[in-house]
Amino acid sequence: MRTTISLDDRLNRQVRREAAAQGMSVSAFIAKTLDDALKRREDPEPPPFRLVTVRSRPRPGIDLDRPRALEADEDAARFGRG
Repeated sequence: MRTTISLDDRLNRQVRREAAAQGMSVSAFIAKTLDDALKRREDPEPPPFRLVTVRSRPRPGIDLDRPRALEADEDAARFGRG
């Protein structure tokens, strides 16, 4: 696909110099440079989630199916009942 881009003189000289140094056409150099830059920006796939558990039993009276109840009990013990 043909696309026209505008570069300032300094950047144009740098691009032409680097393309020549790599033995590439200006068009191929720009395409490769843009492709490399866009690949770096892609977020890598996040690592798989791994749940780490320990062998222990909850304290008596703690219902693990109701974790907010534990916070409410701790708040009541700390601040008193409202």
